Amino acid sequence: MRTSALPVPASDPQRLTVDLAVSEGPVLLGANGALYGLSDDGVPGDAALEPLKITSVTQKPEGGAQHPNGDALTVARSFFRTGGGEILVMMQDVHAKWPYENLGIDDYLLKVDKIVKGISADPYSDRFVYIPFNEPDQIWYELEVADQARYEANRDRFFADWRTVYRRIKAIDPGARIAGPNEAGYHSRLLRDFLAFARREDVLPQVITWHELDSASLRDFQAHHDDYRSLEREAGMAPLKINIDEYGNRRDLSVPGQLVQWVSMFERNKVYANTAYWDAAGNLNGHVVRSGIPNGGWWFFRWYAGLTGDTVEVSPPQANTVDTLQGLASLDTARRQAQVLLGGADGDSDVVVRNVPGPLFGDTVTATVAEAAWSGYEGQHATPLVLARTKVRVAEDGSVTVPLRGMHRMSAYRIVLTPGGEGTPATPDVPWSASYEAQAAAVTDGEIRTQGTVEDPNGYAASGNRDVGSLDRPTSKVDFTVTVPHDGTYDLAILYGNQSGAPATQRLRVDGGDPVTVSHPSTENWTYRAKKELQVHLSAGTHVLTLAKGTAEVTLDRIDLTARAGEPTASYEATLADIGGSPSYDYTSSAGVGTGALVLGTGDKAVFDVYAPRDGYYTVVPRASSEVELALHGERVTALPGRPLRLYFAAGNNRVAVGAKDAAVCSLDVSGDGSAEGTLGCPAAAAALAGGAELVASPYASTGSCIGRLGNSPASTAEFTVEAPRPGRHLLVVHYAHDDRRDNGHAYNTDVMSRTADITVGDAEPVKVTFKNTWSPDDYWTVSVPVELKEGANKVTFGNATAWAPRIDRIELGGRPPRSRPVRSGGPGS
Repeated sequence: MRTSALPVPASDPQRLTVDLAVSEGPVLLGANGALYGLSDDGVPGDAALEPLKITSVTQKPEGGAQHPNGDALTVARSFFRTGGGEILVMMQDVHAKWPYENLGIDDYLLKVDKIVKGISADPYSDRFVYIPFNEPDQIWYELEVADQARYEANRDRFFADWRTVYRRIKAIDPGARIAGPNEAGYHSRLLRDFLAFARREDVLPQVITWHELDSASLRDFQAHHDDYRSLEREAGMAPLKINIDEYGNRRDLSVPGQLVQWVSMFERNKVYANTAYWDAAGNLNGHVVRSGIPNGGWWFFRWYAGLTGDTVEVSPPQANTVDTLQGLASLDTARRQAQVLLGGADGDSDVVVRNVPGPLFGDTVTATVAEAAWSGYEGQHATPLVLARTKVRVAEDGSVTVPLRGMHRMSAYRIVLTPGGEGTPATPDVPWSASYEAQAAAVTDGEIRTQGTVEDPNGYAASGNRDVGSLDRPTSKVDFTVTVPHDGTYDLAILYGNQSGAPATQRLRVDGGDPVTVSHPSTENWTYRAKKELQVHLSAGTHVLTLAKGTAEVTLDRIDLTARAGEPTASYEATLADIGGSPSYDYTSSAGVGTGALVLGTGDKAVFDVYAPRDGYYTVVPRASSEVELALHGERVTALPGRPLRLYFAAGNNRVAVGAKDAAVCSLDVSGDGSAEGTLGCPAAAAALAGGAELVASPYASTGSCIGRLGNSPASTAEFTVEAPRPGRHLLVVHYAHDDRRDNGHAYNTDVMSRTADITVGDAEPVKVTFKNTWSPDDYWTVSVPVELKEGANKVTFGNATAWAPRIDRIELGGRPPRSRPVRSGGPGS
């Protein structure tokens, strides 16, 4: 969907209706969790976790053998410091095999004792929930058998073990919260018996859990939920908290238009839910790229986290139906905002918002429409594009209709309604864009394959449900015929997969001209989509873009062409930012971004999530009535209204806190591609190496070599000398690679591991930094670390006394330029 104003009516659009007068209760944000979404302290990154306001995650016991990482007490550090809610502990993941080896209940009780003693000793023990059994309907007990006699025998054995383990947990940790029975699928027969038994024996869980792991769950979950609540009423008991602690399939993860269907039904019923773990731990199950970099799925969850007030009734065209237009909505009467999140269907739709309260919104509203598109599991996604920003008059019946035209099934959309105010909102700059499917192009010596359908839900998502693989012959190529409207530079995005074990290349030709080498970094596998971005210059008209085999095989899904009018620019609305304190909302004017202003006083702050495509310097302009203070990566600067600042951002999401003594803030405007000008760089060869660390050849490193064999001994270190232009906080960017793995024998999990390094600046205490697996030892990613430096020469030392550190290509140093004026310590964002 690409439009810059509310489009003209369509002949037969779908209709999704929102009724602001029918409250469903306070926004829960329960469906934003993940099973093994966190792998280590610092992975997937604090800046990726904090904005999502995650209410629950599911992890394994500390030291559990099921996977090489994701230990509950380890990930708790980053989860709790970023505002996370509670951690469910999958206790049987203490076992190594899948399905779990059954060594008898006495053996399991010894493991239970160790798990509970460790968690109950933690300062945050009250924020953990124990799951004693995982999928007992299939594992150990076979509770889904049709034969009633066998079922009753297996059921009684399970109930006896449940009672034993439950009481053992409570004996060690009397205040423990316990969840179950945790079936692989919903079983009404079992749950009826389980509730009766658990009440009779006083072993009732505090949280009811089961899994929804099939496309049909989009149709059936409502019936499952309603049936379970009826079982509670039948048993004469109060409703228990529900957590669907595994939901969704591979084809759903990372796809905004699929996620909105799942999240809407969970939020509507006020249940908690965690996405399923099918691949690698530590990326929120396909929603964070590398460390801290958002994809389209992340932005959907960021929007979800931005809902405030109460959810309200949403009537989709078809309720409880697989792969259809669905949505959820909220009304915040204090902020005077209504939000609608929707998606899951192609074509045209009308969103009808009824009972818009006149005392809150007035006679007109500003309707702001944005799109979060599918960018692949490992494809970065810039700040969602604002498609329309228009003042709309409220109809006599109290309704507002927002037409959406040309929707994409894999995208999600957000509509924000705010009071209209005086003036005219600025028309958003929506560039021309077009997408071309690989399977629809001319394919030579390749194979078109079907992916991620309803019938094959655990296939990976693919645009149009198909891609092109087996492009491994010298003559393999795909010719895309494209048509562009004018002469100019176009951004070309290639959705691809590369499981070759190293960066792979393709040869790009325009109309058969000289080839340009395109390098594709490694991905988890051939169908775990990433996105390569580059620029091409095209004249108006039709062209053939050819992607031909280079050094290794690459699979192709789709290419996108977008007209480039200048450097990327995004405006972040202050009234939609996270807040601290008690700022007020002023909608007197709807000029500019159209959503009014956030009025900050002493102690108030607005926190913006700012996307950067790469590490580097960007131009930041606050649209405010008076001076404000910006806090970024621990650095604080004064910013004047409309006056540009040059600030250094890390690749991915950056949390920028804005505070003021008295200022009305409309937006934070950010532009740029990430300039390296002014960045201080040190290649691997500049480091002083000791204790066995050495320079090793690496053809994909920036200078052809990197630091290897670093760590695994206190003596093995790499020492850089960096010249800081000023004292204070800087951002140290480490370019690194490693591919540590441990095969646990689970075909559907890629058990990658992280490495750590202790980074010491001068005589300061070392800081342990976690480096996520990069899929190959020759793919270099970045991690950014805030450091305090003195003016002039500083020693920065890398090491790891007990394990191998990653390979290091180079380091860079960025920060506030000397001309930016610092402010006092403390204050907003501290």
